[in-house]
Amino acid sequence: MDINKARELFPYLMHGKIYFNHASTGPLCSPVLENIAKVLYEKSETNIDEYLGLQAVIKETKADLGDLINTKPDRIAFLDNTSNGINVLATGLKWKKGNRIVLNDLEFPANVYPFLNLKKLGVEVDLVKSHNGIVTADDVIEMIKPETKLVSISHVQFLTGYRVDLEKIGKVCKEKGIIFSVDAIQGLGAVRLDVVRDNIDFISAGSQKWLLGLQGLSFIYVSEKLQQKIEQDYVGWLSVDDSWNFLNYELKLKSSADRFQGGTLNSIGIYALNASLKFFKLFGFDEIEKLVTTNSSYLIQKLEEIGIKLVLSGCDKKNIAGIVSFKHDNSQKIFEALSQKKIHCAVRSGYVRFSPHFYNTKDETDIVVEELRRSI
Repeated sequence: MDINKARELFPYLMHGKIYFNHASTGPLCSPVLENIAKVLYEKSETNIDEYLGLQAVIKETKADLGDLINTKPDRIAFLDNTSNGINVLATGLKWKKGNRIVLNDLEFPANVYPFLNLKKLGVEVDLVKSHNGIVTADDVIEMIKPETKLVSISHVQFLTGYRVDLEKIGKVCKEKGIIFSVDAIQGLGAVRLDVVRDNIDFISAGSQKWLLGLQGLSFIYVSEKLQQKIEQDYVGWLSVDDSWNFLNYELKLKSSADRFQGGTLNSIGIYALNASLKFFKLFGFDEIEKLVTTNSSYLIQKLEEIGIKLVLSGCDKKNIAGIVSFKHDNSQKIFEALSQKKIHCAVRSGYVRFSPHFYNTKDETDIVVEELRRSI
């Protein structure tokens, strides 16, 4: 499948819109819409109780996610959102007074509040200070102290788009016996990561952004070693081994990450993600990353040509993913002017944020930049 064929699968393009806002919410493509429609039809007329079919789709979807991050399907569990995924980690570990956690001052709140909530237990949070909108791997490593128990960071920073070197942080965390957690919602679907290479212990990510899925579905990755350290606060009937022996009541948790799926899952969200991942695999995850970073680099180049000062100007390509942003005093007016031209972006904390995906084109970028030039 080439880009032109891919673009035919995004219905919104028929209406003259340019969508550079995948860091907020991804649009649904035709394969996702068709799969949802098929499931809804079956549940309304034919295969109403489709439990066995759903189990097969869950297994297949976890396998595809496993391919994306280099892990086995049994290390993945589905939840409802990124925040609750991070709370599985924050509430499940044994904390002692004086334990420390390394975060940074540019994290999205979902990756902050679950850890700040541990201060009531005497846990200290160390915030790495950003420099010109960037927090590097070295900045994080320098903040590590002997009492540091956990480091948590976003793969791609939601505001500035900086893609941190996970491998460098993970190597140090492994050497020091520190738990390494990654909020991957702004990375996965745009760029890859490797939990083995990067020594990642835990991931939480929603499906509604770069993965082009639905809101209300997320997943966590938990390494086998870390899972043995988690004493989960919440369990349900599907958390245990013999879950279909209803009256057994033996609280023997599953050995897989499925133990964190206590009850009914967001089946429509899983069917949507399954179709989206199949669509991605037609291109190949590596090719998608190449296209995303190429689009971002081209956007950076064109914005610099009209005098826009960018957070990512001068950054190495390895630190670029899908988000390109700049700060401006009239960010809201710029957003409104672009919206009138059917150009979709976002404003976050005074930054105008663009986030094109792999199927977006240089022609679209040229239009966006020209309309931006006229509005500033």
